Amino acid sequence: MEQLVEARLDEIRRVIGKADDDPLKIVGVGAGAWGSVFIAMLQENYGTFRDKVSVRIWRRGGRAIDKATAQHLFEVINSREELLRRLIRRCAYLKYVEARLGDRVLYADEILKDGFCLNMIESPLCPLKVVTNLQEAVWDADVVVNGLPSTETFQVFSEISKYWKERVTAPVIISLAKGVEAEFEPRPRIVTPTQMIYRATGIPLENILYLGGPNIASEVYNKEYANARICGSEKWRKPLGKFLRQSHFIVWDNSDLVTHEVMGGLKNVYAIGAGMVDTLTKESATSKSVYFAHCTSEMIFITHLLAKEPEKLAGPLLADTYVTLLKGRNAWYGQKLAKGELNLEMGDSIKGKGMIQGVSAVKAFFELLNQSSLSLQHPEEGKPVTPAELCPILKMLYRILITREVSCEAVLEALRDETMNDPRELIEIAHSHLFFQPSLLGQTP
Repeated sequence: MEQLVEARLDEIRRVIGKADDDPLKIVGVGAGAWGSVFIAMLQENYGTFRDKVSVRIWRRGGRAIDKATAQHLFEVINSREELLRRLIRRCAYLKYVEARLGDRVLYADEILKDGFCLNMIESPLCPLKVVTNLQEAVWDADVVVNGLPSTETFQVFSEISKYWKERVTAPVIISLAKGVEAEFEPRPRIVTPTQMIYRATGIPLENILYLGGPNIASEVYNKEYANARICGSEKWRKPLGKFLRQSHFIVWDNSDLVTHEVMGGLKNVYAIGAGMVDTLTKESATSKSVYFAHCTSEMIFITHLLAKEPEKLAGPLLADTYVTLLKGRNAWYGQKLAKGELNLEMGDSIKGKGMIQGVSAVKAFFELLNQSSLSLQHPEEGKPVTPAELCPILKMLYRILITREVSCEAVLEALRDETMNDPRELIEIAHSHLFFQPSLLGQTP
């Protein structure tokens, strides 16, 4: 097995063009749950080949851990003998005792070095090499893994671009970000994280890829069987797919970056509503299946606005949607809102969970698709409608989360509306290409 792993490492080094005495440098940017797990898996798989590869992760320094979190962290440590012994061997245990007693403050970058991601305290990772200086982290990186929220991607990569001005060869960037932003001038369009990275850095688009799949970070790290797709140029997606593959984490490659990246943002939108429906109906399987039928039809319709022949909502794409609606942080957020345990005034960055990407995505998708300049004749009713008007669940989530004019219960009203059409009809409209809007991704018709 070790020979197979080393062979995969040697192959990606050959493709990238590394000299024998120059380690392959892999850097994670952003230390949320999935970003941290992704880097930890690479560290565990390849970290023993120190002369051939270096794996490190950047996160901002100075984020203090409150006493309640320090106490919980201490409980987690003492409940696991192997973890306890590891910290004692590393002479790292005492600081957690002192933090538990309130005698010292721990910081997020400090505990990440010991394998504790702030967004998933109860699922410890392997120890990681953590860098808090962004320039030090990325200036000579060969492979950069974007683990930032979409809301931070452009800003951070704009700073990174300053450190890459003297580079001779461009790095390869794998974006894990699931979210979108919208802009309205000079014309309405969606901006995906890979496009943000391209704009910020000027790195060739063929060097920027997206990886996504039906994965809950802690479960993947604990070696639950999972799969993902890496999407982008054939030059890089095929060798990277082989390099990232592990026995419990199967990575396929796909050329349709647009659909996968947009679906990555859309599933977070509808996951919030799924969480609300789950709570409001007391986990009714029937209600959740009705919601699933309508939200997937809206997702299919929206992707057909952006791409003429998008990847079908099947296989890993459908599975990714399913697991996010079932157990992702956005679904959890919808549940907590419906229960009244969270409220919108708390914002969309939640302690212990990180950024709830679905909130900004609701705003981006609805406001973009509600532009009057995108209006077209409804094929049956014969009157002008914006694409957003054909997506009643998206519209209701916007009214709940963004304008805050209705409560969470309104999502059920959208489902129970007697005038709502069969989801099949929206899918048929999508397949007609009547509403195809290539300009929404900055393309020419």
